[in-house]
Amino acid sequence: MLIKNISLSDLRRRNGKEGLILQGCGGETQDWVDGINKMLTDKGILLDKTKFENVSVFKSDGVTCILYPFEDVHLDIGKLAMWRLQSYTAFAGTWLSDYVDNKLGGFEPEQNKAEKVKPNCALIGCDGNVFALLGMASRTLKQSGMADEAEMMCTRIRGAENYCEALNIIGEYVNITDGSEQSDDIDEDFNEGQAMKL
Repeated sequence: MLIKNISLSDLRRRNGKEGLILQGCGGETQDWVDGINKMLTDKGILLDKTKFENVSVFKSDGVTCILYPFEDVHLDIGKLAMWRLQSYTAFAGTWLSDYVDNKLGGFEPEQNKAEKVKPNCALIGCDGNVFALLGMASRTLKQSGMADEAEMMCTRIRGAENYCEALNIIGEYVNITDGSEQSDDIDEDFNEGQAMKL
């Protein structure tokens, strides 16, 4: 049994793969995996004595979610689709492809699948306004040829529940460095109003 912690960016790199995502999975992940394996086996959804072995855990909007990938299991997909709909109020189950398209802005294009190096962004010592920091990080990503990442970062920050969560999201996309010695030059099109639109 392998349980991996993954990021939302990792999910976006799973183009061409499918799985079941259950949302709001508090408590022990192993208990969830064992319980879902038993439930789906009992209902004749998991076939040929296969079970979910390699699951992934991630956080989104402060909620713990578990991805059950379809590789290495034999499933009655029709029965699984019905079970997912019938159990939605309990598990908020969704397909991986639907989740990435609807919540994360889609899968990364094929040319972006290789791991990218996060660019440095001098935010330490700058205006602490989250929208100002967001704008600077977004501009840094775009200047590094990572416009898709900039858009995804902005989308995720709109759903952030607090300042710390927003900063953590920014840190997933750029290396936050010391900006106290950096010039205060700001592009003409950059101001708080512009950042709010991102």
